[in-house]
Amino acid sequence: MSDKILSLIYTFSKKFADPKTKLAFEPKNNNISAIFRDGNVNIFLQVSNEEINIYKDIIKLLKTNIEQIPGVLSVNIALTSEVNKNKPDKKFKIKAKNIIAIASGKGGVGKSTFAVNFAIALKSLGMRVGLLDADIYGPSVPRMMGISKKPEMNQNKKLIPIENYGVKCMSIGFILDNEAPTIWRGPMVMKALEQMFNGVEWGELDYLIIDLPPGTGDAQLTLAQSSKLSGSIVISTPQEVALTDARKGINMFKKVDVDILGIIENMSYFICDSCNEKHYIFSKDGVIKEAEKFRVPFLGNIPINKRLREQSDKGIPILIDNPEDELSKKYLLIAKKIDEMVNFRHS
Repeated sequence: MSDKILSLIYTFSKKFADPKTKLAFEPKNNNISAIFRDGNVNIFLQVSNEEINIYKDIIKLLKTNIEQIPGVLSVNIALTSEVNKNKPDKKFKIKAKNIIAIASGKGGVGKSTFAVNFAIALKSLGMRVGLLDADIYGPSVPRMMGISKKPEMNQNKKLIPIENYGVKCMSIGFILDNEAPTIWRGPMVMKALEQMFNGVEWGELDYLIIDLPPGTGDAQLTLAQSSKLSGSIVISTPQEVALTDARKGINMFKKVDVDILGIIENMSYFICDSCNEKHYIFSKDGVIKEAEKFRVPFLGNIPINKRLREQSDKGIPILIDNPEDELSKKYLLIAKKIDEMVNFRHS
């Protein structure tokens, strides 16, 4: 089914010529790629910021017509650009093939819960994964990953990340008293973030997942500009209050030239134990509409789930507790989407 729909997508798209290269939009054209999964189509066009205007009509035509293909539920068209090889080296360095920031415009939308379970999902796919809790003021990864001990230092005077469930973890929460408030000014925060990058013996990783602090302040900007991010994933709940802040996060990443790999709708709905129906507590489809507006991939929706909350408090990610759970499968699906996306960009 997936191959058939992809074939139909390219059958339509190849009727159009790339305004830049004059080549048809077909699989041989490296400026376009398409991924289809669970009814959702994500199309990636390699376009520089200066060329966006000449692609506007093509984007509209592609989206309108591909939405008519039977079996297609949604179409997102994301614009990507080639990495400028003349950019200066980043000062935060680590041996990771991919560094992905998990971000949210505001707190309380489940960003850390997603980061933990996304890291576990990547590990389940056979990846070497590190998880950096960069939320200086509210580190929650130690509890969610079931880690209570403190990291040790090796002979090179670097901290050794603490490993659990096959994922290497580092958090300021490993070092500080977990009930003491973190009252740091800007320079102290920046120094701590640099220490957790350059002062940790991460080894070689396929993925480093960074759980960013909520918001768009100095810490977020420093990490975006100083680390070699492969991209970011923005987490939001569907109501307008959360989406307003999510937009700020999206615009921040655009301004510092960090690709947005996609957006997640968290706490999307609640399934009642009594009636077994979906209840859209925080409104419905707000994140999907935002993804379409910003032309970034919609990666999926995650429901409010009592079991997920209980296992997070216990320090047992749901993929570890019950790999066959429907929620576990959602995290695995998202991890596969991201892995396909970054592998395509590398190629």
